[in-house]
Amino acid sequence: MRNNSEVNKLNLKETQMAIKSLKDYFQRDLANTLNLARISAPLMVRPETGLNDNLSGSERAVNFDIRNYGINVEIVQSLAKWKRNALKEYNFKSYEGLYADMNAIRPDEVLDNIHSVYVDQWDWEVIIKEEDRTEEFLKLIVREIFEVFKRAEEYINQVYPHALSKKLPEDIFMITAQDLEDLYPNLTAKEREREIAKEKKAVFIMKIGRNLKSGIPHDVRSPDYDDWDLNGDILFWDEMIDNAIELSSMGIRVNSDSLMKQLEESDKMDRLSLPYHQKLMKGELPPTIGGGIGQSRLCMFFLEKRHIGEVQASVWDEDTIRECEEKEIFLL
Repeated sequence: MRNNSEVNKLNLKETQMAIKSLKDYFQRDLANTLNLARISAPLMVRPETGLNDNLSGSERAVNFDIRNYGINVEIVQSLAKWKRNALKEYNFKSYEGLYADMNAIRPDEVLDNIHSVYVDQWDWEVIIKEEDRTEEFLKLIVREIFEVFKRAEEYINQVYPHALSKKLPEDIFMITAQDLEDLYPNLTAKEREREIAKEKKAVFIMKIGRNLKSGIPHDVRSPDYDDWDLNGDILFWDEMIDNAIELSSMGIRVNSDSLMKQLEESDKMDRLSLPYHQKLMKGELPPTIGGGIGQSRLCMFFLEKRHIGEVQASVWDEDTIRECEEKEIFLL
């Protein structure tokens, strides 16, 4: 990690302007690269639809009653399932897709310099063909997205050459979660991520969700959107925090067979009664690939910040605020 004296910081005004410039550039390029149309997305959904993301299954969704209707709603935790349904409802065709701003509140998040109770990301989804449900196609899309990251880095570094440096390698390294465990059998999952990211600078860890040889998964994933054999995370090495930082989680989505298998493995068969899952089992939803790309983490990484609170306005306790002040970290 760099010392405070070695950090060429953007000031508060420059940071705010840089956030806008970087986000605008990135989402335009992402949309052009993956053939995405920007659409409006819900901030809340009714839980009985099955459209909300259950994440690992233990996080509480923020919920409240709408007085006028007398119904309960939940703040979305991601748009993973909603997007796939929207592609069908809006009559998108093969290789057409959508993206939307997703804003969530996750009160159970373990907060640190890269985790906030406020989550903002671009959620994207593209209709594919059934024959595209392969590891080769997944890798193709990962490489296309990585090129968007590289172009965004080149752009923002040209705007602020006095403050920013090149961080990404020419290519992204790809490895399965099991191969990564085999490589570092005595390390935890997060320690393995740190080691491989430090070595390769950019890595896509594939096949996340199912138990590894150790008996535990690399990370817990909801069983009803990503196919655990066709998904993964994009991580970069962040010198400012001396650690790996995850920028995106993505994957080819479940079909009826993989949904049933994953619900059985995770003991979540009760979800089959929900409207979304019934549509999927009946083949009424198109095959898709999709994911989320963290907006604040994107800005934190490329603008070389040490805390996510430097690029988003959230809530922090007094200890965090005091510690950041001592390190000359300016929270928004």
